[in-house]
Amino acid sequence: MKLRLLSLLLASSFMATCLAQPLVIAHRGASGYLPEHTLEAATLAFAQGADFIEQDLVLSKDLVPVVLHDIHLDTVTDVASKYPQRHREDGRFYALDFTLAELKTLDVHERRELDGTQVFANRYQGKASFKIATFAEELELIAQLNRQFERQVGYYSEIKSPAWHQQQGVDISLIVLKMLREYGLDDANQAIYVQCFDFAEIKRLRSELGAKVKLIQLIGDNSWGEADTDYTALQTPAMLAEVAKYAQGIGPWLPQVFDLKAGQATSLVSDAHQAGLQVHPYTFRQDALPPGVTSQQILSVLFNQVKVDGLFSDFTDTVVTFLDEQKAKNPN
Repeated sequence: MKLRLLSLLLASSFMATCLAQPLVIAHRGASGYLPEHTLEAATLAFAQGADFIEQDLVLSKDLVPVVLHDIHLDTVTDVASKYPQRHREDGRFYALDFTLAELKTLDVHERRELDGTQVFANRYQGKASFKIATFAEELELIAQLNRQFERQVGYYSEIKSPAWHQQQGVDISLIVLKMLREYGLDDANQAIYVQCFDFAEIKRLRSELGAKVKLIQLIGDNSWGEADTDYTALQTPAMLAEVAKYAQGIGPWLPQVFDLKAGQATSLVSDAHQAGLQVHPYTFRQDALPPGVTSQQILSVLFNQVKVDGLFSDFTDTVVTFLDEQKAKNPN
């Protein structure tokens, strides 16, 4: 397979350069400018200089991994108007209830609340037709862009809601891992990370399923209900050492690495580094900053004071520009 060969050729170059400076991770693609997780958003993030582009993964009814942030469809597509009777008892429309062919009939739009209000009012407001992408399509797209532009942009894939998928009778982790192996990407030397909020699933991926790919333990807030993981406990030195047995890093929520009210870093990044873990927090959004705080101030704190190893951003270009300017000022 051409993508497998290309991945092997890029692996050594990636390992030599990926940690030379902090990683810029395009959060759902260039989601500050185009509807999230579309191939167009991935292409723009590539053009803006991302080091990695994120793919959140859920399954279709015919068990195809597709790139969507949620197991639901109603906040980012027109599913309610095209298939009004296909919701479950809770009123929500689930990707797992639709075949890939059906998912491909949907138009993807800028993220909205269930009442139709656009979540980020000043983001994309056009009427162009965007479609749900499969994981395979995004892998191929980025690989071909890498080939043509001689880049090494990597994949940063999230296995979404594995426990929920298993309750529905499907094993998303097994399906995704099988696909990574088919593409030659289940390899710690490749430009790919696999992330998950579920610590039990991180352990299962490594110990039971034999994953070789670099793993990232996402850290949320217990109130979000992302998984049965206790995220408060997970931030302690003892549990970070436990995470380090299975994963190469953590992906915490920004308030967990810097206390804005106190104006100082928490101990999480230093504790994680002590355990040998990389830290890639989420999400920098220049259109959702606290009052009186600029992008430059936030980025300076994260990279120069907190010393994160990478950052998820809806605005790849802003972070790339900041790091380039920092490098120009301090070339050594």
